[in-house]
Amino acid sequence: MALVVKDRVQETSTTTGTGTITLAGAVSGFQSFSVIGNANTTYYAIVGGSEWEVGLGTYTSSGTTLSRDTVLESSNSGSLVNFSAGTKNVFVTYPAEKATYQDANGTAIAPQLSASNGLVENANTVSANYTIQTNYNAMSAGPVTVNSGISLTIPSGSNWVVV
Repeated sequence: MALVVKDRVQETSTTTGTGTITLAGAVSGFQSFSVIGNANTTYYAIVGGSEWEVGLGTYTSSGTTLSRDTVLESSNSGSLVNFSAGTKNVFVTYPAEKATYQDANGTAIAPQLSASNGLVENANTVSANYTIQTNYNAMSAGPVTVNSGISLTIPSGSNWVVV
């Protein structure tokens, strides 16, 4: 199982509830999720009216479904959305909180992290929901405070160390 991100992937769905999404075919001008490959994960967005969700899911070619494994952001306060009836657009996206950035000179930078003079700095407050990727580790220089109402998720197989 690999993480795959492709351009111009969008399908529709009429799935309701909080479970796996059944995909109904590519939108005109877009590719279907089949380009992600069976059992591979991808970042997704689901949008239906005022209901929306961004997360990490797994595409399954049998039944053409997308599981909703990890919710990153949503109209349901960062939790799985209980989608109501109606057509939704389901597409591959690159979530801002998972993105890396480059400055005007092409130098890679990371949000809330800076390097200068041989020093690496991190913010002393976690102010947005964050999930460490499964089987990845994270570290911060402390003390570090996690703001009230903010979730820092550390999945099984991962660690967060504050030094």
